[in-house]
Amino acid sequence: MPKFRLPHGLAAISLLAAAPVAAEVTSSGPLGFVSRHEVVVEASPKAVWLALIAPAGWWTSGHTWSGDAANLSLTPQAGGCFCEKIPEVDEPGRFTLEGSVEHMRVIQAYPEVALRMQGALGPLQSEPVTGVLTIAISKTEAGTRIVWEYNVGGAMRYEVPVIARAVDAVMGIQLASLAKPLGFVAMPEPETSAPATEAPAEEPAPVGEEPALKPAPATKPAPTATKPVLAPAAAKPAEPRIDSALGLKPATAPATASKPVPKPAAKAPSVEDAFGDLEDNPRR
Repeated sequence: MPKFRLPHGLAAISLLAAAPVAAEVTSSGPLGFVSRHEVVVEASPKAVWLALIAPAGWWTSGHTWSGDAANLSLTPQAGGCFCEKIPEVDEPGRFTLEGSVEHMRVIQAYPEVALRMQGALGPLQSEPVTGVLTIAISKTEAGTRIVWEYNVGGAMRYEVPVIARAVDAVMGIQLASLAKPLGFVAMPEPETSAPATEAPAEEPAPVGEEPALKPAPATKPAPTATKPVLAPAAAKPAEPRIDSALGLKPATAPATASKPVPKPAAKAPSVEDAFGDLEDNPRR
């Protein structure tokens, strides 16, 4: 199983710890994981967007192939490349041509709202996996919220819990690096208050003594249930016939009828009974 080591690990972790970034691996399974980070900054959504699409100004050089974030570029349009240039080397005894790396490809660029890219970052490039990085921007009362979520899926030779923690840490480092010049806003702590019905804690009885028994609170006898007097049901107004509701004329008895049909002992079901309550009939 290959090992994954963070470049400049101690410096990266200290940078992340100093930033008020909410971070977690929200899910992890045999074939992938999801890393989610969130932060609020003082800058406007437009300022955040302009900084985001210029990774050379904030991506950490320690997490590049060339060792210099200045070689990074991003084209903010569908099909655009988040790429890195590998400079040529022309030194005595050594000469190389220029190279390049595609980190991710843009699949959605919504200025000041969202940037979504697809690709395997860092050591994940060697595995048959893919990832979708969604960076959402929204205005809040405290400033601008940036939500950074990286969803990775596919078979890999890494131990998922190990690589998930490593990638999650790097994602948090990049978001902290992006947010730092934009002005961090402290994330509000969730308010925790005791329920109104919570009783004060009682002092325990001294060792060796039994706690004093308190009399049970007096309870009022439950009122005797009385049978409610039912009011006479109001007469239900006559409902229109279904043929009238559909605009159909009622059928007339044939003129040749010579003898009335005897009325059966039991009442025959009406059209309303056959179709149910007219108020529930969808054809009405």
